Amino acid sequence: MLEYLMQFNLIFLGIIASLVAGLATGIGSIPIFFTTNISRKLLDSLLGFAAGVMLAATSFSLIVPAIEKGGGGIKGAFIALIGILIGGFFIDFVDKFFPDTNLLSNAVNGKTETNSKANLRLRKVWLFVIAITIHNFPEGLAVGVGFGDGDIINGISLAIGIGLQNLPEGLAVALPLLRENYSKTKAFLVALATGLVEPIGGILGVTLAQFARPILPFALAFAAGAMLFVISNEIIPETKNHNSHSKLSTHALLIGFVIMMFLDNTLG
Repeated sequence: MLEYLMQFNLIFLGIIASLVAGLATGIGSIPIFFTTNISRKLLDSLLGFAAGVMLAATSFSLIVPAIEKGGGGIKGAFIALIGILIGGFFIDFVDKFFPDTNLLSNAVNGKTETNSKANLRLRKVWLFVIAITIHNFPEGLAVGVGFGDGDIINGISLAIGIGLQNLPEGLAVALPLLRENYSKTKAFLVALATGLVEPIGGILGVTLAQFARPILPFALAFAAGAMLFVISNEIIPETKNHNSHSKLSTHALLIGFVIMMFLDNTLG
């Protein structure tokens, strides 16, 4: 399989892998065609699992390679440190343009509201969709950078991790839209579209890594910092809104982490 993939251009592989990972957002929203009665408990578990998967992928496919390719030791660790902080603060800066739109509880537990409140909520739904779209960019960047240094297995591992993380994210996008009386088809298409920004990040990541190799360690660490911010600021807090489910989501996080850790190191 690896020999077969090696015959393809790395930029092409990076774009395809980031596209597949992005399409997982649409795939994750498919359950809405069969039921909209999706429990908060299940959503919290899926998001916790996704957070664990992404933490492992970030650690073993971005941070560790960043340190190694940066020269190892103090030098490699310092490059990783700077890259992670800049990546995290960059996404934090972007995130400031969007308010806290914690909508999953509203998506699961509908309430009768006045027109003005409904309109305000609809606006927040679309801000939420835009925020998810923006946050998908560093995920595509991470996949592209993963392929950019020629390590196909590393890139595939990242694509798998991000794809798994995108599945519950698709539900997170589609359910609020259904509550605002969007059709199931439109909600699915919007969820799908939010993931299609990932190939753009993939193109940028794999191109930079291919043609600017000296910055590869920093690029890996930057992508890691961006991912850590998204995981910590968006995914994990979402699972803690209902205290009764917090331990379950934490257990799911641990399971997701060890599964991705095993896959990452086994594939590598």
